Amino acid sequence: MIYIIPAIILAYLLGSIPTAYIFGKVLKGIDIRRHGSGNVGATNVFRTVGKVEGIIVLVIDFLKGLIAVTLIPFYLAKFLPEPLAYYHFNILIFLGAAAVCGHIWTVFLGFKGGKGVATMAGVVAGLSLAVLFACLGVWMLVFAIWRYVSLASIVVAVILPIFAIAFGSDLYFLIFCAIFSIIGIYRHRENIKRLIQGTEKKLL
Repeated sequence: MIYIIPAIILAYLLGSIPTAYIFGKVLKGIDIRRHGSGNVGATNVFRTVGKVEGIIVLVIDFLKGLIAVTLIPFYLAKFLPEPLAYYHFNILIFLGAAAVCGHIWTVFLGFKGGKGVATMAGVVAGLSLAVLFACLGVWMLVFAIWRYVSLASIVVAVILPIFAIAFGSDLYFLIFCAIFSIIGIYRHRENIKRLIQGTEKKLL
């Protein structure tokens, strides 16, 4: 199991890449943390840098999670003496958790990152497409009605463990979903306050 540690570290570092911060600095010369909502995420890039840039950041952050549970275990298995361990579903969950933690608590920005929604979606895509599509459907429905990215993300965070149960997911995957559901809701606490006060900004 000692050979799993490098993979977890790599997954964390991959998740830690502050895509939104990099795009803000390179394309507009700004610190995204001091503009808009201050969040290091795709939505804030969408608002402060540009729509296309925001979509690109969203895709990259999604891929960080997907790569963590697909390509990392696949390629590392070629060089490590315990290759089969990397294909154990529980190990993939640890890799996914590391990537999401990296995005939320990135080592490159003093352990202060984004909310982890896109990276979490990428992880779920690699572990359970059924859960991903169910969550995506709910997200799109909520956003289409109310136009709040934060509200759609909060609702999905709440129902994520429910979908994991509904689709008969592995126990460890259910625990993973439950833990990051709580973290996701907590990370949106300021958005929740603004939603209650009626001051939250709609995306479109």
